Amino acid sequence: MKQGKRKTIYALSLTLASVSVLSACSDANTNVKSNEQVTITHYTIDSPDRTFVEKLVPDFEKKHPNIKVKVTKTPYEQFDSKLQSSIAANNSPDVTSHWGYGGFMEYYNKGMIADLSSIMQADGFKASEYNIPDDVMNIYKVDGKSYGIPLNSYVTVMLYNKDLFDKAGLAYPPTDYNDKSWTYDKMVEYAAKLTVDSKDMNKAQYGLDFGWGERDQKPQYFGANVYSDDTWKNGGKPSAINLNKPEVIEAYKKIYGLIWDKKVSPTPAFSKSVSGQFGDPFLSGKIGMSVVGSWSLAASSEFSFKVGVAAVPQGPNEKVRSVLYVDPLFVLKDSKHPKEAYEWIKYLIATDVQEKSIELSGGNPPVNQKAAEKYYANFEGIDPKQIKKVYEGAYKNGFESYNHMISNYSQINELFINELASVENGDKKVEEALPGIQDKLTKLLERVNK
Repeated sequence: MKQGKRKTIYALSLTLASVSVLSACSDANTNVKSNEQVTITHYTIDSPDRTFVEKLVPDFEKKHPNIKVKVTKTPYEQFDSKLQSSIAANNSPDVTSHWGYGGFMEYYNKGMIADLSSIMQADGFKASEYNIPDDVMNIYKVDGKSYGIPLNSYVTVMLYNKDLFDKAGLAYPPTDYNDKSWTYDKMVEYAAKLTVDSKDMNKAQYGLDFGWGERDQKPQYFGANVYSDDTWKNGGKPSAINLNKPEVIEAYKKIYGLIWDKKVSPTPAFSKSVSGQFGDPFLSGKIGMSVVGSWSLAASSEFSFKVGVAAVPQGPNEKVRSVLYVDPLFVLKDSKHPKEAYEWIKYLIATDVQEKSIELSGGNPPVNQKAAEKYYANFEGIDPKQIKKVYEGAYKNGFESYNHMISNYSQINELFINELASVENGDKKVEEALPGIQDKLTKLLERVNK
């Protein structure tokens, strides 16, 4: 979600050499509509925020009498394995997204998804007609070719407990990303004033839960990169790992220093103790600020305290302050009906359907910016204008989530979770743990990225 002077997130749209992906599309002169009666399959996870599309099928079929839509679903844990099995059995679904462990780049590198460029060109597709910013469309382009059409878009936000702020006599943080006074250091200063350091879990209170990105992406906020720059030019496959670089080590020291040095962030033990009761530590009312994905807004009706939403403060990285989580819809390369699948995708991103989908899904954020106005007004006790301002700022200062853009990410993420546990629990120092992770990650990538 960002553009202009070549925002970092779109470096992916530069040349991705040596990867061949077959197109399932006809040439640009082909009419995208057909009179043949066909059935397409929409493959998704078995979760209410995804299976709601079943309720949209009758309306779509009424408008497209030649196309029937079958929705197939599976548990999250089985999503990728069943997708691979169906493709291997020559029974590929037609439409899906990266709703499992794998992400876009992994699907792309495996040649699973179709280039939609010809179909879109023949149809005269314009992102603006669906109120989708061009720079958002660019996220899932490779060499100028479109491999996905955005459907939903989460961003990183800061939620804060107004009651705790009022009690501490602190001014509420701003929603405006252009407010230069709202910095990382200011956030940490606030966090210290909001913290009650106590071994008694009932009395303990923490100023900040810094859930910015996955474990390997967090250093990016501090201007450090775990992966070599060529990662975004060669299919999400880094040629080098930078865990031994001073700036990366210092970034991790800052991240975990919030817990063990400054003691303004909850320990894993504390988070686990309150999460068991509330699901999210912030819901316990014992966290002053939470930097988290905007999906946490969906719990707004469950808050027992007044909550506000604010911009993620400016950190050492002037270009990146938000992690973006843009979910696209793909047409599978082996789809037997790519043109009809494309018609289904267009239907799902139309303004009226995206507005309807907000309620049906339980609050999925639409990528259609006109429909998003309804989404911004969907959260009890939070000013829609504030949510909109935070979203717009996040789009302009964001980078797409690593789990979408790095190949074989599920294995990488599991490694980081396991290997950083000792640091998170306070059993090891950052500088003690990173050399081992550097070695294991290098060997992992050598094996999976052959």
